[in-house]
Amino acid sequence: MMLSEKLRLLFFFAAVLSTKTPCTIASSSFIYASCFPSRYPPDTPFQYNVNSVLASIANSASMSSYSCFASGNDSSSPPGSAAYGLYQCRNDLSAEECSACVQSGVEQVGLVCPEAYAAALQLDGCLVRYSNYDFVGKPNVSVAYKKCSSETSGGDVGEFFRRRDEVLGDLGSGQAFRVSTSGTVQGYAQCMGDLSPGDCAACLAQAVEQLRNACGASLAADMFLEKCCARYWVSGYYPRAADTSDYTDDDIGKTVAIIVGILAGVALLVVFMSFMKRTR
Repeated sequence: MMLSEKLRLLFFFAAVLSTKTPCTIASSSFIYASCFPSRYPPDTPFQYNVNSVLASIANSASMSSYSCFASGNDSSSPPGSAAYGLYQCRNDLSAEECSACVQSGVEQVGLVCPEAYAAALQLDGCLVRYSNYDFVGKPNVSVAYKKCSSETSGGDVGEFFRRRDEVLGDLGSGQAFRVSTSGTVQGYAQCMGDLSPGDCAACLAQAVEQLRNACGASLAADMFLEKCCARYWVSGYYPRAADTSDYTDDDIGKTVAIIVGILAGVALLVVFMSFMKRTR
């Protein structure tokens, strides 16, 4: 890649990260990333196909809360060069919020997982994922990420468990997207859009059961399986509309912004030195 092109990319990412609106920040808070350790070489058909899939994902998010794509999976493409990808937004996001979240996910996945053969990046409001194998439509109940808050119920534990279990029972009812509230406990669950109703119900049952067993009396908890998720929190502890949250700490998102800021500063220094060299 030419130096001028690298500089343009650096300035682009720096500008994107510096112009987030409050609603974008809320739905784009980082939760987890999964990066395949092997990296693909640059300037290959697979890189072209990954870029094509990610571009399709970014362009489609304003029109639908879920979609999947493939590139290079036809007979005319070199063997092993196909790329597959999808995105999914939380169903309660507006089209604008979904698009902003997915755009942020596409921008970040290449920074967090550079040249990875497969990667998934989960933000608070959306998931962006791609791979060199066709995972679309295949059930998978493996745990991708889980988190239980360190703070636990200090009051009436029996009442907390009753309310929490009511919410979890509702979330495990098998609906593709479900929001539930009981007393001060709130939660939601969602399946990936490529699952059949039966596979969705099985995935949610597994997510809810693991959440119940793993997190005890935690005031907030997340269980993300590969194809579905279930989350709950006590009202006021895990605010969904806030710009920041103590529970979903955006450490990696902040790290990405810092790295991009440093790179942009280096780029400015390179431009300045190049200019000074020409004027001598």
